[in-house]
Amino acid sequence: MTKEKQQQLAFGFLMSMQMALIMSGILTAVNTGIANGYLARWMHAFLIAWACAFPLVLLFAPFTRKLVSKLVK
Repeated sequence: MTKEKQQQLAFGFLMSMQMALIMSGILTAVNTGIANGYLARWMHAFLIAWACAFPLVLLFAPFTRKLVSKLVK
C-alpha cells in the first residue's frame, strides 16, 4: 500500500471517528438528556454511528474530492 493510500485511510478513520463521536454525543444528549446512563447510551450510539461513518467516508471521498476540486477552481 502506498504512503498516500495509507494517509487517506488514516484520515478517513480519524475523521469519521471524530465526527461520529461528536455527533452521537450531541444527538444522544438532545434525544435522551444528560442523565443517568448518558455515557453508556452515548458510547452505544457512537459505535453504531462510526460503523456506518467509516465505510461511507471511504466510499464517498473520491466523489467529494472531485466535487471540491470543481467548486474551488
